[in-house]
Amino acid sequence: MQSVQGTDAMTSATTSLPTSKSVFIKWALLGSVGLVNGYATILMYSRGETAFALLTVILTALALYIFGSKKTYAHRYIYPGIAGMILFIIFPLVYTVGLAFTNYSAKNQLSFERAQSVLLDRTYQSGESYPFSLYKTENGHQIAVEKGEQLLVTDTFNLASLSVTDMDLSVAESVDGEKEQIRAIIQNRTALSGVDLHLPSGEDIRMSGLRKFAAVVPLYTLQDDGELLVNNETGELFRPNMDVGFYQPVDEAGSFVGSTVSPGFIVDIGTHNFERIWKDDGIKEPFISIFIWTIVFSVITVIATLIIGLILASIVQWEALKGRAIYRVLLILPYAVPAFISILIFKGLFNQSFGEINVVLQSLFGISPAWFSDPLLAKTMVLIVNTWLGFPYMMILCMGLLKAIPEDLYEASAIDGANFIHNFTKVTLPLMIKPLTPLLIAAFAFNFNNFVMIQLLTQGGPNMIGTSEPAGYTDLLVSYTYRIAFEGAGGQDFGLASAIATLIFLLVGGLALLNLRFTKLSQD
Repeated sequence: MQSVQGTDAMTSATTSLPTSKSVFIKWALLGSVGLVNGYATILMYSRGETAFALLTVILTALALYIFGSKKTYAHRYIYPGIAGMILFIIFPLVYTVGLAFTNYSAKNQLSFERAQSVLLDRTYQSGESYPFSLYKTENGHQIAVEKGEQLLVTDTFNLASLSVTDMDLSVAESVDGEKEQIRAIIQNRTALSGVDLHLPSGEDIRMSGLRKFAAVVPLYTLQDDGELLVNNETGELFRPNMDVGFYQPVDEAGSFVGSTVSPGFIVDIGTHNFERIWKDDGIKEPFISIFIWTIVFSVITVIATLIIGLILASIVQWEALKGRAIYRVLLILPYAVPAFISILIFKGLFNQSFGEINVVLQSLFGISPAWFSDPLLAKTMVLIVNTWLGFPYMMILCMGLLKAIPEDLYEASAIDGANFIHNFTKVTLPLMIKPLTPLLIAAFAFNFNNFVMIQLLTQGGPNMIGTSEPAGYTDLLVSYTYRIAFEGAGGQDFGLASAIATLIFLLVGGLALLNLRFTKLSQD
């Protein structure tokens, strides 16, 4: 009896050891992940990247909760999907919407503290400059400064591991060493620039060129209030203008005067970017024009590809047609070829000077259309190319839907004496419209944001005249947003681009809800 109990105890102890070991390993891994991500969060927050620090905290806390708790351990299989959705969908969306309410641009990228630090690091030459030479001696290097007829020399130092930032100059007759070439000064410019030399008169000088030292002092001095800056060269007072995100001169009454000083900093400006879209004629007029063109482009593309795809699908499924399989393959080829290759080929074919299309039109009709210069012809070209790229997809959809229609219906309509028009309007179209509607809405949403085709074919051109931001007649809203963000004439305006991207999201989101509504209706 005792041996049996002993055996059970040993078995229990043996099985508990692996369990304890696995628990230890699990918590060691979770603790390591928490520590590493916690350290990364602190680094990001210290650098002013609050949004990314918050994202790291959320993902890490969610991972530790799911993998550390027995109640939520079953959710570990869906955690990668949840993390991916937060990382690649929710976070970019929230971040973009947040930027829409700021002045974030190429000129305003820093935080207020960082912009102030950059200004405080600026210096100017406040006194006379003196030529200098770098000498290599037996024990290291020396700097010799010529002040009039005097030769002032530093003590010997190790240039390769220079750690001293302050050196005294003393009068000397000469320097025992070999004068270094300009190349050595260039190679060690960073180290030499950080050295302050003290003249016997008490004045400090710093390297101001490859051959000169001069009295260099800070350009700005921060006052006790922590915001006001004094320009030591001109005596002007500068205060941060929180409405525009720049330091700006102020008069005695404290009113802002004069031009701003770069770099700028990020500030919240409320709905100003959205108001600019409607109040600035240089933005409003092209925005409305581009919005209308985007709708027209998407609608015409969907209708044209549907009509062509339906006709071709009906033809290739006509039983009397010989070689139907070959025709199917040939008509699907435009869909199989990568879109960017087809777009670049069409760009060459429509070339106004030596494109094959203009060569044929010139020889047959004596005309040579300006496809890339005339707004109407450019839009026509865009529609032609996009229809070519989209009709195979519609043809495949229509082929599948036509196959699903029972042949008995057509036989019954033939007995009633119906022709092909009645068959299409009374049988084919009603049976295809429900399953096809969500797909048409999805195609509309895709073409609404068809950035690649516009960017590769026309880059939005021809450009509009008199706009505040770069805009073209063939630009879609998405390409217009891209041009504002990265090609703006007054600097890359990411805040305004984010505002337009937010509006696009609302429009496409509405289309998605409409798509879900129609999908639900088609299932009922």
